[in-house]
Amino acid sequence: MSKALIIGAGGVSNVVVHKCCQNPDVFEEICIASRTKAKCDAMKEKLDDGRTIIQTARLDADNTDEVISLIKSFKPDIVINVALPYQDLAIMDACLATGVHYLDTANYEPPDVPRFEYKWQWAYRERFEKAGITALLGSGFDPGVTGVFCAYAQKHYFDEIHSVDILDANAGDHGYHFATNFNPEINIREITANGRYWEDGKWMETPPLSIKREYDFPQIGPKDIYLLYHEELESLAANIKGLKRIRFWMTFSEKYLTHLRVLENVGMTSIEPILFEGKKIQPLQFLKAVLPDPASLGPRTKGKTNIGCVIKGIKDGRPKSYYVYNVCVHESAYAEVGSQAISYTTGVPAVIGAMMILKGLWNKPGVYNVEEFDPDPFMEELNRQGLPWHEDFNPVHLD
Repeated sequence: MSKALIIGAGGVSNVVVHKCCQNPDVFEEICIASRTKAKCDAMKEKLDDGRTIIQTARLDADNTDEVISLIKSFKPDIVINVALPYQDLAIMDACLATGVHYLDTANYEPPDVPRFEYKWQWAYRERFEKAGITALLGSGFDPGVTGVFCAYAQKHYFDEIHSVDILDANAGDHGYHFATNFNPEINIREITANGRYWEDGKWMETPPLSIKREYDFPQIGPKDIYLLYHEELESLAANIKGLKRIRFWMTFSEKYLTHLRVLENVGMTSIEPILFEGKKIQPLQFLKAVLPDPASLGPRTKGKTNIGCVIKGIKDGRPKSYYVYNVCVHESAYAEVGSQAISYTTGVPAVIGAMMILKGLWNKPGVYNVEEFDPDPFMEELNRQGLPWHEDFNPVHLD
């Protein structure tokens, strides 16, 4: 029996809270903490059936001292960080100060610099090791499950993995002209950044959304996919031995991209502050305020997601291909937990990662990415917790 402090009260947190309550044998008690305590209270009111004890708290996660105080008061075994990636380091500092395990779903990103990379969090390795606690980074879907998929393929099907293409398709329709499926600020910063991929030991950079392909996804059909940089490329390039190339692809509709181009052209996606009515504001933060809240998309979104890895390499001296993926239905996710599939596919792996640590299966002092642990128990839990995976040993490859 364990206690978990869940920081954040958005769509992903809603999934995490639901899944913790579905597994009371692991999560005996949880505390939901956010800057807006009313959101935490609403989750508690909906889910407090006595199987998992639920507390709530108001918390400014940017303030390490506040996080330390709450940890000392609640005494959790693990902190599940599903707040903003800007807050990762403040929460990690609090975990170090209190000797509590840490988990997140997205790597640290400085608020004023549109870069997301692991160097800031990897710098904590020695301190977490000396403290005897585990920090598990990127335990969402991508990053997260995609890393576990690669580790599983490496363990069971390949002697050498030479290439990985991570494919993320959302064929859902929420009915809005333009909306993002997770935090608009993070989402748009990610999409408007230069694309990057790793090949032959070095990083290759491309203009944003300049490389396009079409892929025929199981259960979804043909979709346009665009090459992006995504954080798991950095850790997988370091941890999957023998890798010669790794890329990340995501689907976007032409309607979505048209809206994004217009917003970018008029300066609304900029993070450079401007003076407006005597105050400095970031245009992107203003845009976030007027766009639909991703947490509100659940009841409107219809369709499916498909996220997986197409992998090529060598087994017993012969070329081998493998495709492992999950298909998640937006309506099913909403019926179960009240969130659409984008939140579901991120929140469920966060809970599984916490379970791996709390059960002692992935409990090793230090800072780690998911692919550095045994993938088998995580893969088993994906099937149990609502994200079943599928395999194809004759997939179509991207050039």
